[in-house]
Amino acid sequence: MKALHVIGDSISMHYGPYLEKFMASSCKYSRKDGRVGNLDLPGGANGGDSSMVLEYLRECMIKQLHWDLLVINCGLHDIKKYNGKYQINSLEYKNNLEQIFDYAKTLCRQIIWVRTTPVFDDTHNSLMKQFERYNVDVEKYNKIADNIAQSHGLWIIDLYSFCHSFDFSELYDDHVHFKTEIQKLQGAYIAGHINTILKVMG
Repeated sequence: MKALHVIGDSISMHYGPYLEKFMASSCKYSRKDGRVGNLDLPGGANGGDSSMVLEYLRECMIKQLHWDLLVINCGLHDIKKYNGKYQINSLEYKNNLEQIFDYAKTLCRQIIWVRTTPVFDDTHNSLMKQFERYNVDVEKYNKIADNIAQSHGLWIIDLYSFCHSFDFSELYDDHVHFKTEIQKLQGAYIAGHINTILKVMG
């Protein structure tokens, strides 16, 4: 049975149990663990921004951990804006991703990058007062990640476009997190791609 590990933000925490269920016959599932607090202030199981993911992978390397498949996402926390300033600007994001993918290659047989999910500006910024997010930044950071992931020859799962295939009213439970039924569908969608990857890996 293959070992599958996930590092990502709260979106991955929500689809994770369904992904684990759908992959149970072929993969032993694990993810970054720890105490779960405020999902908008990441820590513990929440992978957070790209700097936090990079630090986590450094710790994994020190511990000499290894998996067959490593599913990675970061971006939703990077694009947070506080008084007009990004939490992680686009150049920092690019540099972090380059290091993330270099580290990840020592930790697994196959890296799988998951594109960041969309933000609906009016809904998010009317409900969230501590910081702002905009979908134009999701698209910008996704494009940066696409280019780097492709240059490293990685598998990319387009969760962004998958979410856009639904009507807006069906998607969100709050400012950015998805309704339970959407979480289940996200888990099934990612599982389908991973099963294809497993067939190619042999």
